[in-house]
Formats: sequence, C-alpha cells, structure tokens
Amino acid sequence: MKKVGMLSLGCAKNLVDSEVMLGELQQEGYQLTPDASDADVVIVNTCGFIDKAKEESVDAILEMAELKKQGKLQKLIVSGCLSQRYHAEMSAGMPEVDLFLGVNHVGDIRKFVDDLRGETRADEATWRPDFLYSADSPRVLTTPRHSAYVKISEGCDHVCSFCIIPNLRGKHRSRTVQDIVQEVTRLGEQGVREINLVAQDSTYYGRDLGLKDGLAQLLEALSQVPKIAWVRVHYMYPYQVTDRLLEIMGGHSKICSYLDMPLQHADKGVLAAMKRGSGRAQLEKFMDRIRAGVPDAWVRSSFIVGFPGEDEAAFQELCAFVEGQAFDYLGVFTYSHEEDTTAYPLGDAIPEEVKEERKGRLLELQRDISRKKLEGNLGKTYDVLVEGVHPETELLLRGRHQGQASEVDGEVFITEGSYVPGDIIPVTIEETFDYDMAGRVMGGIEV
Repeated sequence: MKKVGMLSLGCAKNLVDSEVMLGELQQEGYQLTPDASDADVVIVNTCGFIDKAKEESVDAILEMAELKKQGKLQKLIVSGCLSQRYHAEMSAGMPEVDLFLGVNHVGDIRKFVDDLRGETRADEATWRPDFLYSADSPRVLTTPRHSAYVKISEGCDHVCSFCIIPNLRGKHRSRTVQDIVQEVTRLGEQGVREINLVAQDSTYYGRDLGLKDGLAQLLEALSQVPKIAWVRVHYMYPYQVTDRLLEIMGGHSKICSYLDMPLQHADKGVLAAMKRGSGRAQLEKFMDRIRAGVPDAWVRSSFIVGFPGEDEAAFQELCAFVEGQAFDYLGVFTYSHEEDTTAYPLGDAIPEEVKEERKGRLLELQRDISRKKLEGNLGKTYDVLVEGVHPETELLLRGRHQGQASEVDGEVFITEGSYVPGDIIPVTIEETFDYDMAGRVMGGIEV
C-alpha cells in the first residue's frame, strides 16, 4: 500500500481542497501519513495569492524535492493556486516535480497519484477552474475533531484591482443549501461542534442559484442542524451584509454574532483605485448599521497598506477610521504587486520599508484598542469551546468563545478544571491581556 503525505498551505479554502484530496486517496486505498519523509508520494497544495505566500510554497516544494533526491519519496506532486497560476514556468524550472495540478484537479487526484511513474499528465483542457466539491465528496478532516471548515461556494465575481483570485478560481459558483446541510449534518454526527463557513465572498452565496438573501437562508437552515453548537461565517463583502442576515445572526444562538469583513482601506481615493468604492463616511454608516442590527457583534476586518497612491494623508485616514471603529480583531497586509491584476500598471512605488512601517503602526494602534476593549470583559461569563492544553504549560487549558475564530483571533485561558477538546463550558473572565483573556468556571458545568 502506497503512503501519501500532504502539505497544505494558504487559506482555509485551500485546506478544504486538501482534505477532499486526502479523502479521495483514502477511499482509493492509499495510506495517509503526516510524515513526509515516510511517504511514497507527497502533494504540496500551494497558495499563489501574494509574494509571501508564493515564497512559502516554493520553499515547501524545494524541501520536498530534497527528500526526493535523498530517495525518501517516489513522487512529488504540486497542486493548488501557485501551480494553477505558473504551472508552465514551474514545470520548466522544477524538474524534480513529477506533476503539476491546478485547482480544478481536486476531484481527480486519485487518477494522477495512481500513476507513480508520472506518465499521466493534466492536459490543458482540464485547467479551466470549475470544480466544486459536494457533500458526496470523500473528505479527511485535518483540523481538531471538534471544528471544521465548510466551503459554501467557489470562485469570485468581484473585480478588486489587487486580487488575482478570480483568474485562479474562476467565476462564483455556489453549492445548494441542501448539499451544505447534508455535509454539516454528517460532520455533527462525527463529533464536530463548530462549523466555519468559508468562501471567497460568503455574502455572494446563492446568487447564481437564484436565491434572494442566500446566506441568510443558509444560516437559518444550518441553525436547525442537531449536534452542531456554533456556525461561524468568514469573509463577507461589506455592502452585501443585509438586514435579514443581521437578524439571523442576532436571533439564533447557534449562529455566531461574528462578522469577518475585509474592508481593505478607508481612504476614498485608495478604495477607488482598489475598485472597492465608497470611502470613510460610507463605511462609518455601514458599521453603524451593523452595530445597530447586532449590538453584541464581534467584528474582524483586514486592511492593505502601501497600495499605489497611498500617501501619508491616506494612511492617516485609515488610522482614524480604525481608531474610531475599535474593531475587535484586525489583520494588516502590505500590498503585494501582482502581475495580471488591474492594479499592476499602477506600479509599486511605495518602498517595502514604508509599507512595513505603516503595518507596524496600524497593528500597534490595534493592540491598544484590543487591550482596552478586553478590559471591559472582566467579570463577564462566556461559553468557551475547549481547544486543549496550552502549548506552553499543562497548568492551563485554552479555548475560544463565539467571538473568537481559530488561529486568527485571541483565546481564553481556563485556569481551573479538567475538560476535553470539544467541551463547551461557562468561563468567567478574571484577567485580560493585549489579545487574550483568562478565567475559570464559576460553579458551572458543561453545556
């Protein structure tokens, strides 16, 4: 029996693709191994979105190529966005790689791995991105048993000038509500407590199916699925957050009051160049509507600094907006100058050191905001999903409340008690830090 290893890089959407490929291979009879040096075949599922992600992917490929040179694996396959974007160039420059596959080959992975001699090739006709997995697709979860990502749609119809994703992933296409409910139901039966819905733009869900307010319809259906405790939505396009969606988020205990909305900037000129429209005043009105609709919402956003044309005044406009809105969580990225985007002809005039300096200033501002906001949680009690033992000490458990997403937001440290991953327990907050909180169960029991 051949052993297959997988290195999955990039976003959660890419991780779902990796899990589907692992499911396909396991169903075919392959043995899966987490140790690349123990594998006969290694698949590197790459990210090709921005420079840093591309560098990480190339480094991983070269590391696996070295294992192949040492005779520790027979076949090296590269898949995903970087391969989709540069497969011709990479094929010419990386002879150690036996096969390059794109985002459309996820469901066909077994036929490519079956041919260990590398005679099978992905012909050009199969590279057009139109694959969409379903509830019937086999899948092996690589996340902790109590939490899973579910991709509700693929591709994107937006025209953001900095983004290459529509070129790589194709036009927006949604799974049906029934299909998603079927998968989530099965995951609940397998012990998953938390479902994280992901898409390139979750609020666009269902438009291609003729659904009105499709995401709200989907969340209402998922709120009825037994055994699932939390449903969290990621990656919402701001101006498609409807009143009905806010009503569902605020009215169902299973639906996390958590809005993950990449706003990208606040300066009107920069947003226009990004092809995102609006400006600070419109964004402030939008945020007022969000907080009026779901007063207890936790809000995450992300911003790009160093976009062409962002002068110090534009950056200060962004800082003023962030300070005024006091987001719960914030991601900051430096602009990556990507060919084949409509922003590419604008050039990349802002030096990298200026981009990094602005990133640091914005993150420092957010750290102060986060610390002050968390201080307001002292004495409050939150239901916390236990993740496991703290990596630095066995004396603490770690977990998250509904307003904290895995890996990107803060955590709650549980100072007393014995619980297992997947338990949901009431924790009263007794101490706060820059991004995290700590507390203990005050006479509560698992819920």
